[in-house]
Parts: sequence; C-alpha cells; structure tokens
Amino acid sequence: MGLINYVTRIQFGYGELATLTSELTLAGIARPMVVTDKGVRQLGLIERIETILGAAPVAVYDDTPGNPNEAAAHAATEVFTRSGADGIIAVGGGSALDLAKAVAILAAHGGALKTYAAIEGGGEKITAKTKPIIAIPTTAGTGSEVGRGAIIILADGRKVGLLSPYLVPKAAIVDPDLTLTLPPMLTAATGMDAISHCIETYLAPSFNPPADGIALEGLRRGWAHVEAATQEPGNKDARANMAMAATMGAMAFQKGLGCVHSLSHALGGINPRLHHGTLNAIFMPAVIDFNRAAPTAIQEDKYAHLARAMGLGSGDEIGKAIHDRTLAIGLPTRLSELGVTEDLFERIITGALADHSHKTNPIEASAQDYQRMLTAAF
Repeated sequence: MGLINYVTRIQFGYGELATLTSELTLAGIARPMVVTDKGVRQLGLIERIETILGAAPVAVYDDTPGNPNEAAAHAATEVFTRSGADGIIAVGGGSALDLAKAVAILAAHGGALKTYAAIEGGGEKITAKTKPIIAIPTTAGTGSEVGRGAIIILADGRKVGLLSPYLVPKAAIVDPDLTLTLPPMLTAATGMDAISHCIETYLAPSFNPPADGIALEGLRRGWAHVEAATQEPGNKDARANMAMAATMGAMAFQKGLGCVHSLSHALGGINPRLHHGTLNAIFMPAVIDFNRAAPTAIQEDKYAHLARAMGLGSGDEIGKAIHDRTLAIGLPTRLSELGVTEDLFERIITGALADHSHKTNPIEASAQDYQRMLTAAF
C-alpha cells in the first residue's frame, strides 16, 4: 500500500487573489519575495499583489527561464538571502513555481541541487527547514501549486525531479482570472499537460483510490473544456474547469506518473526550448498503446474508466482521441514537427530510463520499448 496524503490549503475561484494577505499570515511569512517571470510581470500582476498587500514585497526575481535551471535557482536564492526574505510568493506557470521550490530548498540547505534530486536519493535531505511558499498559478497545466515536486535542469544538463512533502506550498491561490490572458497555444499546451497528469497518475500502479477518483474527475473536466478554453479565451467557465483539472491532476500524481513524463523530461533536458505540455501531448498516444499490454484485467478496467471520463465508447479509442484533440487545438502531433531528429533517440532513451517517472509506469519499459514509442511519436 502507499502513502495517502492531502495537505494543501487551496483558495479556488475568481477573485481569490484577494486572500493573499491572510494566507501569508497563516504561513508565517512576514517578508515575502516574489519569484516570477518577465511575462507575468509585464501583465501587471506584481502591482496587483502590492495593492493587495499594501506594500511591496522585499524583492522580486523575474528571470525565471522557460525551463527552470540550477543557475537561475542559485541567482534567485542570492536575491532571497540578500533581501532578508522569510518566504516566497511564486507567481506564474509551472516554471516559476518549480523555480521557487528550488529556491526554498537552497535558501534553507545550500549546496548543489543534484544533492536533492530524487534519482540521487536526495529527498531525505530536504527537511522542514525548507522556506515556505504561497503558490499562485497563472496557467492551468502543471498543478505545481499543490505538488510535492519540482522539475529542474541541473548544472550537468539532466532534467530531474526534486521531491519532498516539504515542497508542498503552504497554500495555493488558484484564481482562474489570472489565466484569461493566456495565449491560445499556451492554453492548449498547458491544458494537455494537465490531461496527461490525470491519465498517467490514474494508470500508475500504486494503491491510492482517492487519487484515482480525483484523477478521473480532473480528466473529465479537462477533456471537456480544453478546446473551449483554447478557442474562446474569455470563456470563464472553461478557464475555471481547466484550472481545477490542473490542480486535481497534481493532487493525484503523488501516485507517480509514467513513460509520457520520463520521455518528456529526457527530451526537455536535451532541448529546453520545447514546451513540456506539447511533448506530453505528442507522447501520450504511443505510451497509451504501449501500456495496453499490461496483462491484467485491472488495466483493462482502468482504460474503460478513462474512456468514460473522456466520453469515448471504449479504451481502444483513447490514443486516437488524444491525437485528434491535440490536432484540433492547434498543437503539433509529431516530434518531427518540432525539429527533433532521430539521432537524439539514444540520448532521450538514456534519460528516460534514469527518470523518476520511469519507475511508476504500469509496465516497466525497456530501451527497445522506448525506441518503439519514439518512432511512433516521430
């Protein structure tokens, strides 16, 4: 059996950004530093936060890269330490939220980030000294606002997970209003990221019925609304449902993920310019087909449940439905469309085999299995 643990405070709904002051007090943060990116800052969200707080944060770090890396984590930690901050307000997409978690570790423990990587056995080195975070997502995808992990590119180029219950933000303020200005392609890519979380964690083999239920409901919401959110940016109902789907997917993936993410992490480490959600959308059909080989009635039953949540007739339709939906919302459906070449396959496979998500796929994939999945997605 596995650990079942739900601990995040979530303020959800339009206008809930106004709860920031009280959530900071509950978290014991008196001198917050903001971690964000320049795009979010240009939207005026830092000024909105200052208005709510009645004061400016002690510092703002807005150089979060598209895929957070160790260099940015150390730079932000230096700002945190120099400013005398005692906690973090993380504002943005998954990159900003994950970078904030890396800063929370380094500000408390110091050293190189590889020390804390899950694949290095570093989870036990992340302690209760980790600095507190209030997470405010501006995309509906990663669910990092309620997750216990962060994905970071290390100084050595590996894209790894930092995993610990001490990385769960003290509170998540999920205000769908902050996603209304998200461009269509980012809406689509982050939406497919949320959908991939719900599907992969549901298929993960560990025992956690509450997570399974959350994943299926998150999938139902995300699948039903991703197209409208992408094509009708001002659709507040669709935006709210996508925000909830993202949060639910991350609440559930304490079970683990699978080969979709091990492949995306590996390729994203090789080429950080590729969007993680887009990669997940491309890899999902091939991995779905591979996982159908699980020799158990339980797996067949799971595919039937997934199909029902997606409004499909049977589990056999899932892979094609994902491909068709990806195409319908304007995302590429092939690696070749992204400029990925077959000569990268060996490096991708090496990275996927070493990734923490590889271990929680319902079937253990071999190098040959990954080769076939890459070929199918190419």
